[in-house]
Amino acid sequence: MKRILPIMMTALLLVGLGACNEASKSGEGDGRVIIRITDAPFDISSIESATVTITRVEIKKVGDGISDGNAFVTLSEDTVTIDLIDLRNGITETLLDLDIPAGEYDLIRLYVDEAGLKLRDYDEPYTVKVPSGKQTGIKIKIDPPLEVAEGLTSELLLDVDLSRSFVLRGNMNNNNGFIFKPVVRAANMTSAGRIEGMVTDTAEVKIKGAAIWLEQDTLVATAFADTLGYYAIIGIPAGTYSISATKDGYDTVRFDGVNIVAGNKTIRNFELTKK
Repeated sequence: MKRILPIMMTALLLVGLGACNEASKSGEGDGRVIIRITDAPFDISSIESATVTITRVEIKKVGDGISDGNAFVTLSEDTVTIDLIDLRNGITETLLDLDIPAGEYDLIRLYVDEAGLKLRDYDEPYTVKVPSGKQTGIKIKIDPPLEVAEGLTSELLLDVDLSRSFVLRGNMNNNNGFIFKPVVRAANMTSAGRIEGMVTDTAEVKIKGAAIWLEQDTLVATAFADTLGYYAIIGIPAGTYSISATKDGYDTVRFDGVNIVAGNKTIRNFELTKK
Protein backbone atom coordinates (compact mmCIF):
# COMPACT_ATOMS: atom_id res chain seq x y z
CA MET A 1 0.00 0.00 0.00
CA LYS A 2 1.36 3.39 -0.93
CA ARG A 3 2.19 5.85 1.82
CA ILE A 4 0.17 8.98 2.31
CA LEU A 5 1.29 11.79 0.02
CA PRO A 6 2.03 15.34 1.19
CA ILE A 7 -1.00 17.59 1.60
CA MET A 8 -1.73 19.73 -1.44
CA MET A 9 -4.28 22.47 -2.09
CA THR A 10 -6.85 22.11 -4.87
CA ALA A 11 -10.53 23.14 -5.00
CA LEU A 12 -12.77 23.36 -1.75
CA LEU A 13 -13.93 19.96 -0.23
CA LEU A 14 -12.56 16.51 0.79
CA VAL A 15 -12.62 14.78 -2.58
CA GLY A 16 -11.82 11.50 -4.39
CA LEU A 17 -11.92 11.14 -8.22
CA GLY A 18 -14.63 8.88 -9.66
CA ALA A 19 -14.01 5.45 -11.20
CA CYS A 20 -15.73 4.34 -14.41
CA ASN A 21 -19.02 2.50 -13.98
CA GLU A 22 -17.85 -0.31 -16.25
CA ALA A 23 -14.98 -1.19 -13.90
CA SER A 24 -14.88 -4.54 -12.16
CA LYS A 25 -16.48 -4.84 -8.71
CA SER A 26 -14.83 -8.16 -7.95
CA GLY A 27 -12.83 -6.75 -5.03
CA GLU A 28 -9.59 -8.23 -6.38
CA GLY A 29 -6.44 -6.14 -6.77
CA ASP A 30 -5.94 -2.53 -5.72
CA GLY A 31 -7.56 0.71 -6.81
CA ARG A 32 -6.58 4.24 -5.91
CA VAL A 33 -8.49 6.50 -3.54
CA ILE A 34 -8.06 10.22 -2.93
CA ILE A 35 -9.71 11.84 0.09
CA ARG A 36 -9.89 15.61 0.34
CA ILE A 37 -11.36 17.86 3.01
CA THR A 38 -13.24 21.16 2.80
CA ASP A 39 -15.44 23.45 4.83
CA ALA A 40 -19.03 24.55 4.44
CA PRO A 41 -18.49 27.66 6.57
CA PHE A 42 -20.56 29.97 8.73
CA ASP A 43 -19.82 33.67 8.44
CA ILE A 44 -16.04 33.66 8.76
CA SER A 45 -15.65 37.40 9.27
CA SER A 46 -15.22 36.78 13.02
CA ILE A 47 -13.00 33.69 12.70
CA GLU A 48 -9.25 33.74 12.26
CA SER A 49 -8.65 29.97 12.29
CA ALA A 50 -10.56 26.73 12.89
CA THR A 51 -8.21 23.77 13.14
CA VAL A 52 -8.74 20.04 13.53
CA THR A 53 -5.99 17.46 14.13
CA ILE A 54 -6.68 14.03 12.60
CA THR A 55 -4.56 11.13 13.86
CA ARG A 56 -6.13 8.12 12.15
CA VAL A 57 -8.36 7.45 9.12
CA GLU A 58 -10.25 4.19 8.51
CA ILE A 59 -12.70 3.01 5.84
CA LYS A 60 -15.18 0.08 5.76
CA LYS A 61 -16.26 -2.16 2.89
CA VAL A 62 -19.95 -2.66 2.13
CA GLY A 63 -21.30 -5.72 3.94
CA ASP A 64 -18.39 -6.07 6.36
CA GLY A 65 -19.55 -6.60 9.92
CA ILE A 66 -17.66 -5.77 13.08
CA SER A 67 -17.81 -9.19 14.75
CA ASP A 68 -14.42 -10.20 13.34
CA GLY A 69 -12.85 -6.96 14.56
CA ASN A 70 -11.45 -6.25 11.07
CA ALA A 71 -14.31 -4.40 9.41
CA PHE A 72 -12.34 -1.17 8.94
CA VAL A 73 -9.26 -0.80 6.74
CA THR A 74 -6.69 1.61 8.21
CA LEU A 75 -5.74 4.21 5.61
CA SER A 76 -3.43 6.35 7.72
CA GLU A 77 -2.09 6.80 11.24
CA ASP A 78 -0.19 9.97 10.39
CA THR A 79 -1.08 13.16 12.30
CA VAL A 80 -2.45 15.93 10.07
CA THR A 81 -3.66 19.37 11.24
CA ILE A 82 -6.03 21.20 8.91
CA ASP A 83 -7.25 24.79 9.13
CA LEU A 84 -10.83 24.70 7.82
CA ILE A 85 -10.92 28.47 7.40
CA ASP A 86 -8.63 28.14 4.38
CA LEU A 87 -11.08 25.80 2.62
CA ARG A 88 -13.80 27.84 0.96
CA ASN A 89 -15.63 28.07 -2.37
CA GLY A 90 -14.19 25.04 -4.12
CA ILE A 91 -10.82 24.91 -2.34
CA THR A 92 -9.93 21.48 -0.95
CA GLU A 93 -7.03 19.99 0.93
CA THR A 94 -5.90 16.45 0.15
CA LEU A 95 -6.02 14.29 3.24
CA LEU A 96 -5.01 10.99 1.60
CA ASP A 97 -3.89 9.70 -1.80
CA LEU A 98 -3.07 5.97 -1.78
CA ASP A 99 -3.90 2.48 -3.07
CA ILE A 100 -6.43 0.31 -1.23
CA PRO A 101 -8.11 -3.06 -2.00
CA ALA A 102 -10.74 -2.78 -4.74
CA GLY A 103 -14.36 -2.92 -3.65
CA GLU A 104 -17.27 -0.77 -2.47
CA TYR A 105 -16.92 1.28 0.74
CA ASP A 106 -19.82 2.80 2.68
CA LEU A 107 -18.34 4.22 5.89
CA ILE A 108 -15.29 6.27 6.84
CA ARG A 109 -14.04 6.94 10.37
CA LEU A 110 -11.88 9.89 11.45
CA TYR A 111 -10.08 10.07 14.79
CA VAL A 112 -9.81 13.72 15.83
CA ASP A 113 -7.24 14.31 18.57
CA GLU A 114 -7.95 18.00 19.12
CA ALA A 115 -9.59 21.07 17.64
CA GLY A 116 -8.99 24.79 18.04
CA LEU A 117 -10.82 28.00 17.25
CA LYS A 118 -9.29 31.50 17.08
CA LEU A 119 -11.69 34.43 16.88
CA ARG A 120 -10.76 37.86 15.60
CA ASP A 121 -10.53 40.51 18.33
CA TYR A 122 -9.87 37.79 20.94
CA ASP A 123 -6.28 37.48 22.15
CA GLU A 124 -6.24 33.79 23.04
CA PRO A 125 -7.40 30.85 20.90
CA TYR A 126 -9.93 28.38 22.27
CA THR A 127 -8.94 24.76 22.87
CA VAL A 128 -12.08 22.95 21.82
CA LYS A 129 -13.44 19.85 23.53
CA VAL A 130 -13.83 16.87 21.17
CA PRO A 131 -16.33 14.40 22.70
CA SER A 132 -15.30 10.78 21.87
CA GLY A 133 -13.54 11.79 18.66
CA LYS A 134 -10.15 10.61 19.89
CA GLN A 135 -11.36 7.35 21.42
CA THR A 136 -14.09 5.98 19.14
CA GLY A 137 -13.67 8.07 16.01
CA ILE A 138 -16.22 10.05 14.00
CA LYS A 139 -18.23 7.80 11.65
CA ILE A 140 -19.34 9.28 8.32
CA LYS A 141 -21.68 7.36 6.00
CA ILE A 142 -20.85 7.27 2.28
CA ASP A 143 -24.09 7.18 0.25
CA PRO A 144 -24.00 6.04 -2.49
CA PRO A 145 -21.03 3.81 -1.60
CA LEU A 146 -17.63 4.69 -3.04
CA GLU A 147 -16.56 2.18 -5.69
CA VAL A 148 -12.81 1.60 -5.84
CA ALA A 149 -11.98 -0.36 -8.99
CA GLU A 150 -8.72 -2.13 -9.79
CA GLY A 151 -6.29 0.15 -11.62
CA LEU A 152 -8.61 3.19 -11.46
CA THR A 153 -8.89 6.23 -9.20
CA SER A 154 -11.88 7.14 -7.01
CA GLU A 155 -12.45 10.37 -5.08
CA LEU A 156 -14.31 11.05 -1.86
CA LEU A 157 -15.16 14.52 -0.59
CA LEU A 158 -15.63 15.22 3.13
CA ASP A 159 -17.44 18.52 3.60
CA VAL A 160 -17.21 19.79 7.20
CA ASP A 161 -20.04 22.17 8.09
CA LEU A 162 -18.18 24.66 10.25
CA SER A 163 -21.35 26.54 11.20
CA ARG A 164 -22.77 23.49 13.00
CA SER A 165 -19.56 21.71 14.04
CA PHE A 166 -18.19 24.26 16.53
CA VAL A 167 -20.91 24.63 19.18
CA LEU A 168 -20.69 27.69 21.44
CA ARG A 169 -21.06 27.04 25.18
CA GLY A 170 -22.90 30.09 26.47
CA ASN A 171 -22.82 33.24 24.28
CA MET A 172 -20.19 35.40 22.67
CA ASN A 173 -20.24 37.92 25.54
CA ASN A 174 -20.00 35.33 28.31
CA ASN A 175 -19.03 31.95 26.96
CA ASN A 176 -17.36 28.82 28.25
CA GLY A 177 -15.61 27.97 25.01
CA PHE A 178 -16.67 25.60 22.25
CA ILE A 179 -17.38 21.91 21.69
CA PHE A 180 -16.42 20.25 18.40
CA LYS A 181 -19.39 18.10 17.34
CA PRO A 182 -18.58 17.60 13.65
CA VAL A 183 -21.28 17.67 11.00
CA VAL A 184 -19.61 16.10 7.96
CA ARG A 185 -21.09 15.32 4.54
CA ALA A 186 -19.37 12.57 2.52
CA ALA A 187 -19.77 13.01 -1.23
CA ASN A 188 -18.99 10.28 -3.76
CA MET A 189 -17.54 12.37 -6.57
CA THR A 190 -18.46 9.72 -9.16
CA SER A 191 -22.08 10.85 -8.92
CA ALA A 192 -21.53 14.51 -7.93
CA GLY A 193 -21.63 17.88 -9.64
CA ARG A 194 -21.06 21.48 -8.56
CA ILE A 195 -22.87 24.81 -8.57
CA GLU A 196 -21.27 28.25 -8.59
CA GLY A 197 -22.02 31.84 -9.43
CA MET A 198 -21.92 35.50 -8.43
CA VAL A 199 -23.97 37.45 -5.90
CA THR A 200 -24.62 41.13 -6.68
CA ASP A 201 -27.18 43.80 -5.86
CA THR A 202 -29.48 45.46 -8.36
CA ALA A 203 -26.71 47.96 -9.19
CA GLU A 204 -24.39 45.02 -10.04
CA VAL A 205 -22.25 45.68 -6.96
CA LYS A 206 -20.67 42.45 -5.70
CA ILE A 207 -21.96 41.36 -2.28
CA LYS A 208 -19.27 39.99 0.03
CA GLY A 209 -20.33 37.47 2.68
CA ALA A 210 -23.76 36.65 1.26
CA ALA A 211 -25.03 33.32 2.58
CA ILE A 212 -26.00 30.65 0.04
CA TRP A 213 -27.66 27.35 0.89
CA LEU A 214 -28.74 24.32 -1.11
CA GLU A 215 -31.79 22.22 -0.16
CA GLN A 216 -33.42 18.98 -1.21
CA ASP A 217 -36.19 18.46 1.39
CA THR A 218 -33.58 19.37 4.03
CA LEU A 219 -30.38 21.45 4.06
CA VAL A 220 -27.69 19.85 1.88
CA ALA A 221 -24.80 22.33 1.85
CA THR A 222 -23.91 25.97 2.47
CA ALA A 223 -21.43 28.58 1.27
CA PHE A 224 -20.55 32.26 1.69
CA ALA A 225 -19.65 34.61 -1.16
CA ASP A 226 -16.04 35.81 -1.15
CA THR A 227 -14.75 39.37 -1.53
CA LEU A 228 -15.58 39.24 -5.25
CA GLY A 229 -19.12 38.01 -4.64
CA TYR A 230 -18.23 34.52 -5.90
CA TYR A 231 -19.47 31.28 -4.32
CA ALA A 232 -19.12 27.58 -5.12
CA ILE A 233 -20.57 24.39 -3.66
CA ILE A 234 -18.96 21.16 -4.85
CA GLY A 235 -19.57 17.47 -4.31
CA ILE A 236 -23.34 17.69 -4.81
CA PRO A 237 -25.09 14.39 -5.62
CA ALA A 238 -26.89 14.55 -8.99
CA GLY A 239 -30.52 15.61 -8.62
CA THR A 240 -32.92 18.56 -8.40
CA TYR A 241 -32.50 21.17 -5.67
CA SER A 242 -33.59 24.56 -4.41
CA ILE A 243 -30.91 27.19 -3.82
CA SER A 244 -31.23 30.46 -1.90
CA ALA A 245 -29.09 33.49 -1.11
CA THR A 246 -29.38 36.43 1.28
CA LYS A 247 -27.48 38.87 3.47
CA ASP A 248 -28.44 41.22 6.28
CA GLY A 249 -30.24 44.21 4.76
CA TYR A 250 -31.27 42.31 1.62
CA ASP A 251 -34.24 40.18 0.62
CA THR A 252 -33.81 36.42 0.17
CA VAL A 253 -33.75 35.12 -3.41
CA ARG A 254 -34.66 31.47 -4.05
CA PHE A 255 -34.51 29.32 -7.18
CA ASP A 256 -36.37 26.00 -7.34
CA GLY A 257 -35.87 23.13 -9.77
CA VAL A 258 -32.09 23.59 -10.08
CA ASN A 259 -30.68 20.50 -11.82
CA ILE A 260 -27.26 19.20 -10.76
CA VAL A 261 -25.65 16.76 -13.21
CA ALA A 262 -22.81 14.40 -12.23
CA GLY A 263 -19.46 15.65 -13.51
CA ASN A 264 -20.95 18.97 -14.66
CA LYS A 265 -20.95 22.57 -13.47
CA THR A 266 -24.19 24.52 -12.97
CA ILE A 267 -24.06 28.33 -12.98
CA ARG A 268 -26.60 30.21 -10.85
CA ASN A 269 -26.15 33.93 -10.23
CA PHE A 270 -28.08 35.95 -7.64
CA GLU A 271 -29.27 39.57 -7.72
CA LEU A 272 -30.32 40.70 -4.24
CA THR A 273 -32.59 43.66 -3.55
CA LYS A 274 -31.99 45.91 -0.55
CA LYS A 275 -34.82 46.04 1.98
